[in-house]
Amino acid sequence: MDLSKLDKLIHEKARLGIMSLLASRAERWAFQDLKSELKMSDGNLITHLRTLEKASFLVSEKVEGVGRPQTFYELTEEGRSAFTSYIAELEKILRR
Repeated sequence: MDLSKLDKLIHEKARLGIMSLLASRAERWAFQDLKSELKMSDGNLITHLRTLEKASFLVSEKVEGVGRPQTFYELTEEGRSAFTSYIAELEKILRR
């Protein structure tokens, strides 16, 4: 079993949760929805989101509207590909 092939950037629990949610549907997720679903603090969530954004796995967009601006996140093609590869590696491990 070769666990070294698992992407360490995605494998961390919080980032795996973020990537899983973002991959689960085609539309983007609002920061507050991610926070609620993952039960994470603002600071912890934003740190992991920035790490994934720096790796070009996701993009963010701040939308101004009535009230407070909202930030939305979605996977990039690179992020979706990395997540798909991560899942494929997990499946290989499970089949052994």
